[in-house]
Amino acid sequence: MNMPQVVLMGTLDTKGPEYGWLRDRLRARGVSVLLVDTGTLDAPRVAPDIPREEVARAAGTDLATLRAHGDRGVAVTAMAHGAAAVLARLHAAGRLDGVLSVGGSGNSAISTSAMRALPVGVPKLMVSSMACGDVAPYVGGKDLTLMYSVVDIAGLNRVSLRVLANAADAIAGMAVGYAAGRPAPAGDRPVVGATMAGVTTRGVDAARERLAGLGYEVLVFHASGAGGRSLEAMAAGGLLAAVLDATLLEVSTGRLGGVGGAGPERLEAAGRAGVPQVVSLGALDMAKFGPAVPERLRHRHVHVHNPSVTVVRTSPAECAAMGREVAAKLRAATGPTALFVPLRGLSTLSVAGGVYHDPEADAALFEAVRAGLAGSAVELHELDADVNDPAFGRAMADRLHALAGGPARAAC
Repeated sequence: MNMPQVVLMGTLDTKGPEYGWLRDRLRARGVSVLLVDTGTLDAPRVAPDIPREEVARAAGTDLATLRAHGDRGVAVTAMAHGAAAVLARLHAAGRLDGVLSVGGSGNSAISTSAMRALPVGVPKLMVSSMACGDVAPYVGGKDLTLMYSVVDIAGLNRVSLRVLANAADAIAGMAVGYAAGRPAPAGDRPVVGATMAGVTTRGVDAARERLAGLGYEVLVFHASGAGGRSLEAMAAGGLLAAVLDATLLEVSTGRLGGVGGAGPERLEAAGRAGVPQVVSLGALDMAKFGPAVPERLRHRHVHVHNPSVTVVRTSPAECAAMGREVAAKLRAATGPTALFVPLRGLSTLSVAGGVYHDPEADAALFEAVRAGLAGSAVELHELDADVNDPAFGRAMADRLHALAGGPARAAC
């Protein structure tokens, strides 16, 4: 087996000594290192293997132009594009078994943007002073690992050395495993992406088991923001044969400004790509927040899901608006699409007797969906069941199988 190779990537004008130390640590661990410079200002403080001039050229520009522009944001964006192109080239050439970067806000923006251009499965580790709070802009929908630096990346000291040593040892171990090339077998089953949350688990599990029996491999994405973005990215990238989008918690959370929305393009990628999809309205009865909800919502029915998560019941007006939004997005789909409506409850909390049981709000959602889909090519299936009824999950799976024209297997 060839020696695993890790790419160390960062702004060597400000973090040169730290990168030099990491390079030596990795080499001592039996890992080959390529040092990529993404700085644009002062001279690098350690010699790179791939200089900043090459990174700038990969972005279609040059350092003189970036410096003359005088806008740091422009330079960061350009170097991020160039770094992504460099990483893609190295990966295609078989010269990349992992990527490690360290730094603050600017370097984190450049490096994580470049890392996100790599396929899922390639080890990606970012040590950052920004790895706390909302890290969604850095992670996106990729398997990117963030490590909080504790102290800023500004010199080698008793804290930073321990953190950097852990990071180097971690990426070395990941690179060795990646270079060995022994992941789980991919198989030849068509892949379905499904969405789930704790409040929709039972129904999605029933759908997943049915689809597995029908010959599909099912990837379940937690509707936490990053999960929805991952689903959208995989659908847009042609990696999914079909989508079972049973849980739209990210839509309601985004509408109420909660924690874990997936952005305004949620529920669009599969439709744009023509991927067969079955969608439901799971978890639109709530929006997710952290341990506390904003003052403006404290008069609502607030439910403590766990010590880190609280949820708020969506109102009839919000449900009507979400029904119109869902219908409009599904109408725009270019592939076969079906919407399944669970008339007896959108989650474990809104069934009869549940703390979020609100027939008025549910009716507003259902009526908006019916009106919005009237006259469209989208199939509308209304079932006298709640979203967690196993029969509801199996019905969604059976219809997705029919729309996708997937492998013929006997159902479980």
